[in-house]
Amino acid sequence: MDAGWAGLLIAMVGVAGTLGAALLTQNRADRTKRMELQAATEQRREERAHAEELLRAEQTRQWQRESLERRRACYITLNTAARQYLTAMTNYAFALQRGEEVAASRGNLEAARLAYRDSYAESQMIVPDAVLRASGTAKSHLNAAYGKLKKYGAEPSTYVEELSALENELHRGVWPHLGSLKRSMRSDLGIDD
Repeated sequence: MDAGWAGLLIAMVGVAGTLGAALLTQNRADRTKRMELQAATEQRREERAHAEELLRAEQTRQWQRESLERRRACYITLNTAARQYLTAMTNYAFALQRGEEVAASRGNLEAARLAYRDSYAESQMIVPDAVLRASGTAKSHLNAAYGKLKKYGAEPSTYVEELSALENELHRGVWPHLGSLKRSMRSDLGIDD
C-alpha cells in the first residue's frame, strides 16, 4: 500500500504540475496581452495627442495667415483713403485759390474725408497698437488741416495768404505723418524697405 500511495501521490503531483503549468502559462499570456494592449493604448494616446498638436499648430498658422491678410487689406484701404483725403484737401485749396471748380472740389473732399473716416474706424478694430499710434497721429494732422481748410473755405478771399501757407503745411506737415504710417504698416506686414 505504501507503493500504491506513493504512486498515487506521484500521479497527483504530476497532474497538479501539469495543471499548474497550464495555469501559469495562461496567466503569463494574459499578462503579456494586457501589457501589449496597454502599450497599444498608450501609443494611440500619443498619436492622438500629436495629431491634436499638429491640428492646433495648423489652426494657429491659418489664423495668422487670415489675420495678416485682414491687416493687409485694411492697410491698403487706410493708406489709399488717407492719401486720397490729403490729395482732395490739396485740390480744394488750389480750387479756393483759383476760384474755380470750388463746389466740385468740396464734394470730392467730403467724399474722401468720409472714406478715410470709415477706413480709419475699421483699422481701429484690426491693427496693432504701433500702427494705431501712427494712424492716430496722421489722423490728427489730417483733421487739423481739414479744419483750417474748412475755415478758410468759408471766406477764401480773406484768407489768401493762409491758403497759400496751407499748401506748404499739407506737404511738410501732413505727408511725413502719412509716410510714417505707411512705414509702420509695412513693418507690421514684415516688408523691408
